[in-house]
Amino acid sequence: MLSTGGAARHTTGVPAGRGLPPESDEALRVLGAALLEELDGLADRLVVHVVAREPIYSELDMVDELRSAAYGNLERGVQVLAMQVPGGVDPADTSRHTGRLRARQGVPLESVMRAYRLGGRFIWEALLDLSRRRFDGRYDDALLDAASYVWRTNDGSSSVLVDAYRREELRLHTHDLSRRNILLDGLLEGRGGDPAFLRDAAAVLGLPTSGPMLCVVAPADAGEESLRGAPEALAACGVVSTFFVRPHDEVGLVALVNRSARAAVDALRPCVEGRVGVSPVIDGLAAVDTGYRMAETAARTLTAPGLAELDDRLPEALLVDSPTLMPRLVRVGLGKLMDLPAADRQTLLETLAELLACGGSPTHAAAALFCHRNTVIYRMRRIETATGRSIADPRDRLLLTLGLTAARMHSDG
Repeated sequence: MLSTGGAARHTTGVPAGRGLPPESDEALRVLGAALLEELDGLADRLVVHVVAREPIYSELDMVDELRSAAYGNLERGVQVLAMQVPGGVDPADTSRHTGRLRARQGVPLESVMRAYRLGGRFIWEALLDLSRRRFDGRYDDALLDAASYVWRTNDGSSSVLVDAYRREELRLHTHDLSRRNILLDGLLEGRGGDPAFLRDAAAVLGLPTSGPMLCVVAPADAGEESLRGAPEALAACGVVSTFFVRPHDEVGLVALVNRSARAAVDALRPCVEGRVGVSPVIDGLAAVDTGYRMAETAARTLTAPGLAELDDRLPEALLVDSPTLMPRLVRVGLGKLMDLPAADRQTLLETLAELLACGGSPTHAAAALFCHRNTVIYRMRRIETATGRSIADPRDRLLLTLGLTAARMHSDG
């Protein structure tokens, strides 16, 4: 609001760099000095106009503070024009202070700038009014010659405000992210059992302390983004969530409230571009540490992009959490089948997978494999001979299933 001007601290003469004709400089000094006597009324009128156009100030109960800021910015702006900025005072101080303060108060920058530009217009119109009302139009022409200087100064003042606003906004955002990450780390470390910490975390993260919740984990694969637009997709179906990008993964906390876990997972699927794991439903923020471990394990069961729900991949989860057992399960479960030539081995593994999926029925497996039932029976005998296990025996069937799962995970890995 006209509150910048590097050489504006002088009180006499035409300042170096002001670049105005003597008549224009005199007009600004004389009219500015006269306007300093009328600032109270000018500030009152400005506030009325700003509040009418920018309701955010009323909504945030800031009208009294707005009046104080309007007076301060108007005063400094007019002091610059009148060459009456007090010695040792930075002409941009009020603009800088206003920018920082509005960022902290959460007033949108667009609203701040519209109010600020309105203040600049009020000063200009008041100068013209004074020339005509108190000096019989004596300074009209000289003032018009000074118009470009006045608005150039106003633009400089606005730039100072915007810069201060954005710097403060960045500082607050960085502080907020740091605090959010500290709270998430605390939850992952098991601090959810502390009621005070839990309340603090819920307030900052914007989530309920209790109730059904999902934990989502997307490992950072070679720096690629595994989830895109997840918070927006969840919000579109009425689910509140918050996501954290960390050095090695992205973590999401999804508060289901009255929505089903299935609805949330279905909303997430189109966002998946890498490996993403989802925990079973957990009970609120206190269980985030458990939810994280389950979701992270689910993600590790994947060897390609996709979304894994832990409950759908429990055998794989058991194996990835016991990597030293995988080679042993392959050898014990599948035996000499793994020593067969590659093409033969692959055919028998595919047949075994269908037999297990069909409950050991050669008829159903043959339909799935598009081959004759007798062919499947022949292959089944070969499988049982090579593995030393019977598909009809429940324990053997479990070992065959785990061995097949381990073989596939080892091959994909």
